[in-house]
Amino acid sequence: MGTGISLGELAVRFGLELKGDPDVRVVRVATLEAAEPDAVAFLANPRYKRFLRTTRAGAVVLAPQFADETPVAALVTDNPYAAYARIAALLHPAPEVPPGRHPTAVIDAGADVDESASIGPYVCIEAGAKIGARAVVGPGCIVMQDAVIGADTRLVANVTVCRAVVIGQRCLVHPGAVIGADGFGLAPDRGKWLKVPQVGSVRIGDDVEIGANTTIDRGAIEDTVIEDGVKLDNQIQIAHNVRIGAHTAIAGCTGVSGSTTIGKRCMIGGQVGIAGHLTICDDVVLTGRSFVSSSITRPGTYSSGLPVEEASRFRKNAARFYQLDEFVREVRRAQRAADDASSRGK
Repeated sequence: MGTGISLGELAVRFGLELKGDPDVRVVRVATLEAAEPDAVAFLANPRYKRFLRTTRAGAVVLAPQFADETPVAALVTDNPYAAYARIAALLHPAPEVPPGRHPTAVIDAGADVDESASIGPYVCIEAGAKIGARAVVGPGCIVMQDAVIGADTRLVANVTVCRAVVIGQRCLVHPGAVIGADGFGLAPDRGKWLKVPQVGSVRIGDDVEIGANTTIDRGAIEDTVIEDGVKLDNQIQIAHNVRIGAHTAIAGCTGVSGSTTIGKRCMIGGQVGIAGHLTICDDVVLTGRSFVSSSITRPGTYSSGLPVEEASRFRKNAARFYQLDEFVREVRRAQRAADDASSRGK
C-alpha cells in the first residue's frame, strides 16, 4: 500500500480505541513475534500473551484487559480477531483480476457471460451457463450446462460446477472443489446395486466460502442447500439433500451424510462425522472428531470420541470397554440381591 495507513485512520474506520500515536503508519500485518514497526499484530488467544511484552509491532490489536501490557501502540476492541481480519483485508487486498476471456477458454455460444467477468486459461463453460458481473472463473474451471455463477463470485482454479448448480454472489470457491456431483444413491437389487438418478441440484447462497477439494453432492430429488454466509473448510463431504443454515462454519475432513439438516450459526470441528436423516438445531458447537448419530434439539456444545493417550493404557481401557455390559449386569444383580436382603430384614 505504499506509505500505508495511519493508526488514527484505522481506529476511526473500524471503530477501535487507539492508545498511542495516531500518526504512526503501517503497511502490513504480522505475528507478535515477527512484527516490525511497519506492521500490525494482534492478540486474541491468551496463550500468546508471552510475546506481547517483547513485540516490535507498530501496533497490536487486543482486548481491553491487555491494553496496559503492550510496549507499543494498542488498537483496543472487544473482538480483536475480527478487527484484525478487517485490517488485514485492507492492508492486503486481493489482486484485481481484469475482465476478459483467455484465448484458450472454451465458451459455448449459448452461455451468458457478463462482459465484466474474467475467464481464465483452459476454462470450459457449457451451454445455458450464466456468469455474473465481475465474477472470476480461474484456470481449469468447468461450469456445466445451465449452472449459474453470481456476481463477484470467484472460482479460484480447477473448480467443477456441475449441471444446473446455482452459486450466489460474493462467494469464494477454492481449488479442486466439486459442486453438484451425483449423490451416493444406490438401490439394492438381488445382490447388485442400481444407480438412482440424482435429479436435484445444489443451491448456494451469498457470501459462502468453500475450501479446497471439498465436495457438495446434488440432491436426489430436491436440492442440496447451502445458505448465506456458510464457511466450509478443505476436504469436507456434504452428501445429497443436506441443508446447512446461514453462517454455520465447518472445519476440515468433516462428513455430513445425506438428508441431514444443520441449523444456523453452528460451529463444527474437524473430522466430525454426522449421520444421515437427522436434524441439528441452531447454535450448536461440535468439537473435533465428534460423531453425531441422533438429532440435537438444544443449543450448546457437544463432544464425543477419546483423546490420545499412551498406547498400552489405551489398549487396557479398550479391553475394559468391551467388558462394560457384563459389569453392568453384575452391578444390577448385586443391587437386586441387596434390595431382596433389605426387604427380608424389614
